[in-house]
Amino acid sequence: MNELNTNQTTEKLLSAKMLGDMLSLSKRQIFRLNSCGKLPKPLRIGGSVRWLEKSISEWLAAGAPDRKTFEAMQQTGGVR
Repeated sequence: MNELNTNQTTEKLLSAKMLGDMLSLSKRQIFRLNSCGKLPKPLRIGGSVRWLEKSISEWLAAGAPDRKTFEAMQQTGGVR
């Protein structure tokens, strides 16, 4: 049988509603910001859109830059 790896971490996924509550914004505004590239890239699971909580925390700590800037910061190691 398969054994579970106890070193695995589970990432919390945030819905648009949860992210909106965290940022004090409406769900609609979250989708607007996402479509403009102002939020980190979300995950798409079936028809659902979710954001990694860790990614949002890093994005906020970096000063909430636009998506392209944030992704560039992640690639160069400027975030984490």
